Amino acid sequence: MVTVKMLKPYYIKTDNEYVRIVLAYQYFSVMINEKDYQFIPIEANEFRINRRTQKVENVDAKFAFQNGKDVVYLTLAKLITLPDFLQQLHSIAGSYYIDEDNEVSTEKNIESAIIIDELENWNVRRLIDKALDERDEHAFHELIKYL
Repeated sequence: MVTVKMLKPYYIKTDNEYVRIVLAYQYFSVMINEKDYQFIPIEANEFRINRRTQKVENVDAKFAFQNGKDVVYLTLAKLITLPDFLQQLHSIAGSYYIDEDNEVSTEKNIESAIIIDELENWNVRRLIDKALDERDEHAFHELIKYL
């Protein structure tokens, strides 16, 4: 029976596509048949998760764990099947995921802000024209400040 005892990232790297959770000694350990095995970085040393799909990409990576002189290798595919492993992994990487809905709404907010700025600019120009037509010098000078 394999269970995750501790899972803490050494550090986290992100780019446009992936969240990389990098591991080091003493930050990742598992229990195998009631024995404590510590992660050792002789094979793979990171989890790579797609920021958009939230899927673990490097499932064939092999991780080494040591207890004394005994070294055990577990693939990430095996680790994913462990209770609570994915939950812990996603809780670590969750703040780095890209929310596509939020990204679309941000783009719409930017477009809306640009349109509002243009409309306000046109409105000020119309009010300046009106002030000129009415020969309202005070209103003209006040409105010029908004351009």
